[in-house]
Amino acid sequence: MKTSGSQLVLIPSYNSGGLLEATIREALDHWRPVWVVVDGSTDGSERAVESLAAGVPGLRVLRLPANAGKGAAVLFGAQEAARAGFTHALVMDADCQHPAGMINGFFTASAAHPDHLVLGIPVFGPEAPQIRLQGRKISVALVHLETLGSAIRDPLFGFRVYPLQPLIEVMTRTRRARRYDFDPEVAVRMVWDGVPTLNLPAPCRYLPRSAGGISHFHYVRDNVRMVWLHTRLIFEFLLWRWWSAWRHARRRVSP
Repeated sequence: MKTSGSQLVLIPSYNSGGLLEATIREALDHWRPVWVVVDGSTDGSERAVESLAAGVPGLRVLRLPANAGKGAAVLFGAQEAARAGFTHALVMDADCQHPAGMINGFFTASAAHPDHLVLGIPVFGPEAPQIRLQGRKISVALVHLETLGSAIRDPLFGFRVYPLQPLIEVMTRTRRARRYDFDPEVAVRMVWDGVPTLNLPAPCRYLPRSAGGISHFHYVRDNVRMVWLHTRLIFEFLLWRWWSAWRHARRRVSP
């Protein structure tokens, strides 16, 4: 287990059940500090974590009074972390889908490239729902269009190391990217701003409900949100972002 004064693990959580404590314990086995942002949870899952934090150095629990969405929770945690002197945060989901064993490797890559957004490329097992795998291909193609290349190999996978200052700057310039649209939109906007990227493979597991798996994905609502997201991004890209996208894409392929 490694400790750091500049890099922390940030876990946003909304009604994550027993998986939240399991996720945190896995993360603590590999890295400290770990901060949890409880995003207005109503299932009581934060109580076990608060009890754990009372006796575990490096574990901190932050709370939002009402559910504001993943992006809002990450922004809140990022701002608090920046004020505490941290420069980078690895964001991972609270449902045991993301690989805690990869935390050290991602932070090592980030330390070698501190100005980069380090993005996970999900490696799915056979249990992953095919409808979700096929649907994400559409988002991948649209994001490649919006950034004129493959700087973002997978826009929906949330296991990432963010340099905090560029993340906060992007988030404070938009009222969007606060809920399910956070992961793709913030990555696209950071690339538009010229933040270089590094994409690394990472396993992703889907837990069935029988194993405590929880999904807050609403098929109709969140797909409508994604359609609106890409409509907005493409419209903005065509009007004025194409220039910065083209300029940064040329820089990525330059020798």
